[in-house]
This record gives sequence, C-alpha cells and structure tokens, in this order.
Amino acid sequence: MAFLTQERLESMGFRKLGNNVCVSDKASIYNADQIEIGDNSRIDDFCVISGRVSIGRNVHIAVFCNVAGGEPGITLDDFSGLAYGANVFSQSDDYRGYTLTNPTVPDKFKSETKKAVHIGRHAIVGASSVVFPGVILADGTSVGAMSMVTKSTKEWTIYFGIPAKPLRSRSKELLKLEEQYLASEDSSQQ
Repeated sequence: MAFLTQERLESMGFRKLGNNVCVSDKASIYNADQIEIGDNSRIDDFCVISGRVSIGRNVHIAVFCNVAGGEPGITLDDFSGLAYGANVFSQSDDYRGYTLTNPTVPDKFKSETKKAVHIGRHAIVGASSVVFPGVILADGTSVGAMSMVTKSTKEWTIYFGIPAKPLRSRSKELLKLEEQYLASEDSSQQ
C-alpha cells in the first residue's frame, strides 16, 4: 500500500493534521478543510472520507470504508476503528417513497435525516457493517461483522445483527495496554 507523502497531505488543506498520519494514495478525500486527523491514524485503499469528519489519534479506517460526514459530521475518537467495507452515514434520504431521493434533487423535494454520528474511544465496527445517522457508539463498543447499527450503544458491550443487538460485555483489559503504549510513547519523546 502506497501512502501520500507528508508534503502532499499538508497541501490538501486539512482542518487539522496530526503527526505520523498515513493516507493511501488510492483513498478519496473530499472537503479536506472540514476534516481533522489525529496522530498515528491511518486511512487505507479505496476509502471515501467526506464532509465534516473528526478522526482522533491511533484510528484505523480499513480498505473500502465510507465515512460520509455530510453537514452534521462524524467523530471517531482515539483508538477506534472501522474494519473492511464499513459504512458510516450522518445523512440519509427517506426511502419510504413519499419524497424524492439523491443529491441531484433540490432539498425542497426531499426529506433527509441529518444527525451527527459519534464513535467512541476504543469502539470498533466490524467488516461490512453500517452505522446510521444519529448513532452514538459508546466507548468500548464492539460491532460484529455485517451488522446494521440503528440505535446508540452502551459502553463496553459487544453488538451484532440486523439490527444490531447487545450480546455481552466486552473486556476492558486493553485499557492497560493503552496506558503502557502511551507511557512508552511519552518516554521515547523525552
């Protein structure tokens, strides 16, 4: 995988660009002036990142993901991640047939849901899953592959299904590893 150079990243005009950021040269970035990317984060091949998006530190967005922040925005907190083919939407047309749909139609003929999405610290979204507008994935949430998240979640809980339902609690052991990692990073900078 080839990543954009630091010079190229800086020339794109991101709202905020951290250190050691890796963005594939095959990713599509729209509205860079509305996008923030924290330290040590990575966006892989064939991803589309658009609209208002805030990506924390140590966030991984895997191959073929779509992060459509639109007007309300999407936030991915530190150490969160999207597995292969995950889709996160902050806006959605009304598909019931009462209004027109798609971006080629003026707003007065459409009925769109527009709500911010928040993906909490250490939350992970499994391969080919979909997260809908207005959802808050609480810290530590784990969403299984091919799930559809239509409602906000509880902290440190594993979810799966269509629609996603809670299965069981998730271990917090990784918080000890985070503490060690951050301490090692701090000591290497001194």
